[in-house]
Amino acid sequence: MARMAGSKPRTRIQRKNTEQILGAALEVFAQHGSSGASINLIAKTAGLTTPNLLYYFESKDAIRQELLARTLQLWMAPLNMLSPHGEPVEEICQYIRRKLDISKNFSKESKFFANEILSGLPQSKNEIFGPLKELYSAKIAVLEDWIRAGRIAPVDPHHLLYSIWATTQHYADFDVQIEQIAPEKAKDRFADAEAFLIEMYRKLLVT
Repeated sequence: MARMAGSKPRTRIQRKNTEQILGAALEVFAQHGSSGASINLIAKTAGLTTPNLLYYFESKDAIRQELLARTLQLWMAPLNMLSPHGEPVEEICQYIRRKLDISKNFSKESKFFANEILSGLPQSKNEIFGPLKELYSAKIAVLEDWIRAGRIAPVDPHHLLYSIWATTQHYADFDVQIEQIAPEKAKDRFADAEAFLIEMYRKLLVT
């Protein structure tokens, strides 16, 4: 757990160092994965000594847990904004846009989360999948209501969400692949992806 998580307010320097550590850890985890990251490498990347870092976080796993909690909130926010009261196709298109924005502006967080999922989250499954499953189930129910009411085409709502996750996150998680195989498409990939995906999903969903 974080050593600075007590009730006593943290100083400006303590807050700055905490964010510096988490920023460095995100870079290390995104590049090397949990197994390849070390407390010493995180400290070095943060520009701190290892004993100084351990004043703020007692272990690598404590840093990892804090990053997971923050990344989960970031990752869930666009889905949480999907409103049952809006026009269904537009709500889904806005969700796609928000997911692409997350991929563009928080690519390290996206890679970190993907790496954690691929590793099986051995110590964090309940913390991660508990809140995510609750939100996911609520939004599946919204999609099912829209389908029953004939407001969107009768698609499988689960695969609809899976496909949106896959297509939007690809542009962050596999940026190196895009840059290598189609460098001419890399620069404007998010704008191009938005236009392509919105058109594709509109054709799929409009009844």
